Amino acid sequence: QVQLVESGGGLVQPGGSLRLSCAASRSIFSIIAMGWYRQPPGKERELVATISGGGYTNYGDSVKDRFTISRDSAGNTVYLQMNNLKPEDTAVYYCTVQITTLSRVWGQGTLVTVSS
Repeated sequence: QVQLVESGGGLVQPGGSLRLSCAASRSIFSIIAMGWYRQPPGKERELVATISGGGYTNYGDSVKDRFTISRDSAGNTVYLQMNNLKPEDTAVYYCTVQITTLSRVWGQGTLVTVSS
């Protein structure tokens, strides 16, 4: 079973930037998509951004034009560049990979806090 290791969370001031990374514990030959979801305090988990095996990207409406998702050339690490962060971006950010239609793996989550 592949495991996902997230890093890059922390405390940042409004308007600042952070870069999250998520590395798979082993090479994954092919995937449907890899990406990020988040769960703000007291709210449900929501889509942040995903990138398909073919490189197509999809973003949640609240992060479009501020966040950018990318993958390394080997395809086993996904990044989330977050710019112009807002207090409402405060959440636990979860990395996920959809390997097949029946197989999805989640990371343990990394906390992002946007506060002055």
